[in-house]
Amino acid sequence: MFTSVLMIEKPLAPADVEFVTTLHGDDRVSFVVLMQPRGKQDVLLRAIDDVALGEFEDAVREGEEPGGVNAVLPAEQGLAHSLQALRSAGAEAVGQVVEDHPLDLLKSVVDETGADEVIVLTTPHFVEEFFHRDWASRARHKVGVPVLKLFSHAADEQPQASNGG
Repeated sequence: MFTSVLMIEKPLAPADVEFVTTLHGDDRVSFVVLMQPRGKQDVLLRAIDDVALGEFEDAVREGEEPGGVNAVLPAEQGLAHSLQALRSAGAEAVGQVVEDHPLDLLKSVVDETGADEVIVLTTPHFVEEFFHRDWASRARHKVGVPVLKLFSHAADEQPQASNGG
């Protein structure tokens, strides 16, 4: 069985589930999903990303995103939804909400599970990507397995691989 550690920041859309569960053809796939609550990410960087994507209304509302302890329940619900969607697609899936230090947890999960790869599935983070401070860029220096970076999209769009680091 092929084991992937899947790092996400929002619930998986149906197109995302289909994409990650079919990446390896007919091979059976097992996922360990790590979800970081959006409210624990930098509000300013999220707003800059929204503006860069032309999502001005989202940029204005970034300050309304639940933070701290209040961000955990929506993340747990999103994680449960994502795990169920992966299981419904025929994959094995377990996961947890990331409380602190997502890359430290990623490294330990990769080591403990003997994962074959890491898939980072996020919305674009232009500032962090430019400075190679995004999850995928930093994970490539921390884990000893291939790291694939994908951009998540709305339910009616297909996820795309990033060509950058």
